[in-house]
Amino acid sequence: FGLGVPVILRNSEETESSTRVLKKQMRQVKNPFGLEIPHPSAASVTKGIALTPDCLEDCVLTCYWGCSVQKLHEALQKHVYCFRIKTPQALEDALYSEYLYRQQYFIKKNDKEEKYCQLPEDAQVVDFGPVPRSRYPLIALLTLAEEEDREIYDIISMVAVIHIPDESYRLSCRILYQYLLLAQGQYHDLKQLFMSANSTSPSLSDTPPDEASTDRSLLEKVGLAEDESELHEENSKDCVVCQNGTVNWVLLPCRHTCLCDGCVKYFQQCPMCRQFVQESFPLCSKKEQDEDESTHI
Repeated sequence: FGLGVPVILRNSEETESSTRVLKKQMRQVKNPFGLEIPHPSAASVTKGIALTPDCLEDCVLTCYWGCSVQKLHEALQKHVYCFRIKTPQALEDALYSEYLYRQQYFIKKNDKEEKYCQLPEDAQVVDFGPVPRSRYPLIALLTLAEEEDREIYDIISMVAVIHIPDESYRLSCRILYQYLLLAQGQYHDLKQLFMSANSTSPSLSDTPPDEASTDRSLLEKVGLAEDESELHEENSKDCVVCQNGTVNWVLLPCRHTCLCDGCVKYFQQCPMCRQFVQESFPLCSKKEQDEDESTHI
């Protein structure tokens, strides 16, 4: 190469690079709110939807049909800069009542009873128009019912954006976004981890091929489609590299969870999707793993 000195060419994957992937410090936070859609295939704008809350404290579930997209995101910014959204009334003030219909339920601690939400017949709403839409079909807000509980938890409310199929947009029912609102004025966007282990969570691979392809094409139109590597999960509970160690490390920004403690130090690219790893964090510490193993023994 005209350098005048001997040169050894070596593949970057043959040796460990001196560049280290940043390891995020994990912080455990107790989330008092849980929300699931038990029968997504049965949900529609005309028939309504069943929601199953699972909360650690007494809570209030408030559902807003046809909520303005712009007003909701303005409300989240107001939570950061102006006032805290810790009650349904606070959210309604921030939304300026830009929604079509509201339903509210009191949720007892650890009560997992299904709550049914439906638009009244006189609303005469069969769809929310073509994509891109100005309104979300349904917003579910969970807030702590007791004032003293809001002093205990960092997370004081949860906002779930739910898509419900209608006559003009038949993408299957699902939670599109979940935002955890903190007492200090921040909010976090919950994102799914893509595990390499067996999972019972529903995915497009669980649906019939024709329905899955339809769902994917609809997701692509609104920019929500996931990569193929994210849609298909491995059938092993072990590290995808050594097939021996327990999966423990989450790689960012791709969110694949596929490496054990021993292999994570050798990879600057995700072995699942080849995206460069900017940061990573463990699901549990070495101490927690040892305690778990001793418990099983």
